[in-house]
Amino acid sequence: MITYETYCRILAMHKQDRLSINQIARETGLHPETVSRWSQEPCYRKRDSVRRSSRLDPYKGRITRLLNTHDYSAVQIMQRLQEAGYDGGYTILKDYVRLVRPPRTNAYLTLSFAPGDCAQVDWGYAGTIGVGNTRRRMSFFVMVLCYSRMMYVEFTMAETQEHFLDCHKNALEYFGGCPKRVMVDNLKSAVLSHPAGQPAVCHPRYVDFSRHYGFDISACNIGAPNEKGRVENGVGYVKSNFLRGLELEQFAPMNPAIRQWLDNVANIRVHAATRQRPVDLFQSEQPTLRALPVAEYDVGINRQVTASSQFRIRLDTNRYSVPSQYASRRLTLRAYPQKLLVYHEHELVAQHVRSYERNKDILNDDHQSKLLQQRRSARAQQHLLRLLRLSPASEAFCRQLEARRLNHATHVRKIIALCEIYGNEAVGRAIEDAVEFHAFSSEYIANILEQRKRRLPEPGALHLTRREDLLEMELPEPDLSIYDPQNIDTEMDDENEPQNIN
Repeated sequence: MITYETYCRILAMHKQDRLSINQIARETGLHPETVSRWSQEPCYRKRDSVRRSSRLDPYKGRITRLLNTHDYSAVQIMQRLQEAGYDGGYTILKDYVRLVRPPRTNAYLTLSFAPGDCAQVDWGYAGTIGVGNTRRRMSFFVMVLCYSRMMYVEFTMAETQEHFLDCHKNALEYFGGCPKRVMVDNLKSAVLSHPAGQPAVCHPRYVDFSRHYGFDISACNIGAPNEKGRVENGVGYVKSNFLRGLELEQFAPMNPAIRQWLDNVANIRVHAATRQRPVDLFQSEQPTLRALPVAEYDVGINRQVTASSQFRIRLDTNRYSVPSQYASRRLTLRAYPQKLLVYHEHELVAQHVRSYERNKDILNDDHQSKLLQQRRSARAQQHLLRLLRLSPASEAFCRQLEARRLNHATHVRKIIALCEIYGNEAVGRAIEDAVEFHAFSSEYIANILEQRKRRLPEPGALHLTRREDLLEMELPEPDLSIYDPQNIDTEMDDENEPQNIN
């Protein structure tokens, strides 16, 4: 069956363009017989649909009555129809039951809450966001006061116990009071287990938190999100209004932005259910909230950790340093959303800002200073022993060096470095000379070594290797008159003549 547009195209190509049947078939992609048949039709007409009968037709009324009576399954209806003589297949029956089954809709009561009676909390998922050079899953905490629909929202990088309690504390401070009870879902930070038909077993830390602020915990039934519909609607509202189209790529501005959105959009809008602004209803609900305690609740969560041999502890793939003396020891980590505290037997030994990047090594330079000092002392001792082995005069040199120089260890280290340049024997002789000259420093030793290196060798005998050199040598004639006997006697008389002394 072709469309009306295709029919008009076939007629135009056949009657106006004078194309053949095969040419039209190639242009339209239709079979030539189809093109030939439609080119002869005076007008477009749809093919009459012929409905085939089915073995299920006589039983369709019975199926409808059964479904209106009870919520039967297709298998149950098949059994009843077979008893009435149905011999058709199961697939056609199942498809028809799916088509005519009445929609399953659950009925819910509209819950009403008095001012200050209840608040509902839940987590929402906000995708991923950049944190440093990585991306992390971002969640947001929502608390809604059931009477006024006043809302509080806070974004976090995790949904752990410390984040859950810290968001609770911030929400109650934002409202300036605490409701009588808080409705929560069955998340592990609040509810450990909730057997059917029995009271929920709440997390001990959450119970302690509720006692501190004075509210009761009301856990919803499993699989019944309608029981906390106000906060469910609040989570959806954050996603559809604040997050939709948001292009922030870093986590830092998220909470300042959501606080501005709460004050300027969410809590001053006209609510669809109450037809009033949440901020206006909150004015009558706020006096009914319980006053907050003077002391804040400590939301930190303790974890037992063991420091590595490199004096590091690990949390969320990141490594944090502790003082080097606590390497390979059992410590207590107290985790907060913004910081980490490390204790050893109730003594605070380390503190760090919590990082939400991945595979980072966070080092406090003070934690390795003691280890570096120990290594420097050991290295200085090794240098001193090596210096003493250079010469018998090294001991006297070291005593005088320590007495005259405040930084004698630096001089010892420099003298040992000179051994790599001039050799141990040369440095040993220089130390002996320095003791003799009373010159006690590494600069004097370096000067002695440099002067010895520059000393010229003594001249040796002249060696002639070429015959031409022998021929070119000019020697003066020797004076043999000194060997004349007469001259020798005269010189001896002169030596023996007495001299007059005036």
